Amino acid sequence: MQFIDQAQIEVEAGKGGDGIVAFRREKYVPAGGPSGGNGGRGGSVIFVAVENLQTLLDFRYKHIFKADDGGRGGPNNCTGASGKDLIVQVPCGTTIYDAETGDLLGDLTKPNQQLIIAAGGKGGLGNQYFLSNRNRAPEYSLPGLPGERKLLRLELKLLAEVGIIGLPNAGKSTLISSLSAARPKIADYPFTTLIPNLGVVRKPTGDGTVFADIPGLIEGAADGAGLGHDFLRHIERTRVLLHLIDATSDDIIRDYNTIEQELQAYGRGLSERMQIVALNKIDAVDRETVDLEALATQLNHLSHAPVFLISAVTRTGLEPMLQEVWGILDQVNALEEAEVFS
Repeated sequence: MQFIDQAQIEVEAGKGGDGIVAFRREKYVPAGGPSGGNGGRGGSVIFVAVENLQTLLDFRYKHIFKADDGGRGGPNNCTGASGKDLIVQVPCGTTIYDAETGDLLGDLTKPNQQLIIAAGGKGGLGNQYFLSNRNRAPEYSLPGLPGERKLLRLELKLLAEVGIIGLPNAGKSTLISSLSAARPKIADYPFTTLIPNLGVVRKPTGDGTVFADIPGLIEGAADGAGLGHDFLRHIERTRVLLHLIDATSDDIIRDYNTIEQELQAYGRGLSERMQIVALNKIDAVDRETVDLEALATQLNHLSHAPVFLISAVTRTGLEPMLQEVWGILDQVNALEEAEVFS
């Protein structure tokens, strides 16, 4: 399935039905009076977040969404039928913007969360509405009002608690495949991963935690270089960042600083996000010539974050690292609960 995380569409709510001019024509009722009914309300366009969608692919092929118009009013004071609302399903994590003004219209993060994007037009008034002591036989009515019409920009931000970041070929895809049932494409060259990969990692309690492998981060990613600018948005919702560094690199400190500078340049609080650093591929390092413990200590002083020596291939050091992840997530959840009840 093709992963699409941005789309631009047009939505239009239904037009309200027209009111009509009618008079009662009944036997033995010589002055029946006006009986033109009001038009029905136009249908609205409503977005609903659902769990069974993971991409905005459907919006790549369909760009215009229109709700039904309201029905015309009828005689005998009958109101026209209301137009049927148009329900548009989007993945959880979809952010909706007005493409013309840039205003944020809504952020659908929970299953079955709904948002009325375009309201249907109000039905027009029939001539019975204008009956008064001064005007006993009004011969006019009002047309229905048009529904709202908007040009929208949709952005999908993955819902993951842990975001795995790092330079290309740091081993992010290998790590997520070792921790979960996800099976991303893996190869020994950069930019193997072209889309974010999600994997569910089980806690000792049995609960599942979603990890996201974020591809394409290179120097200049926040300014549009490589693929990182397209995918940095996917770690905005994460609670913990797992910064993966290739232990076989000729300059580990430079690699760490490169990613950190991109997080700061992108903004949105990513550089302040709680973080764990992991030196990966220690199985491929000559321990006699490279002092990994000294490098870990240096990274700890630089990042003020816990540093782990791991190998995603051999699964060395993964368990202590996961225990640290669970502990940080528990702290974050506790702080969020305290803020809610404070």
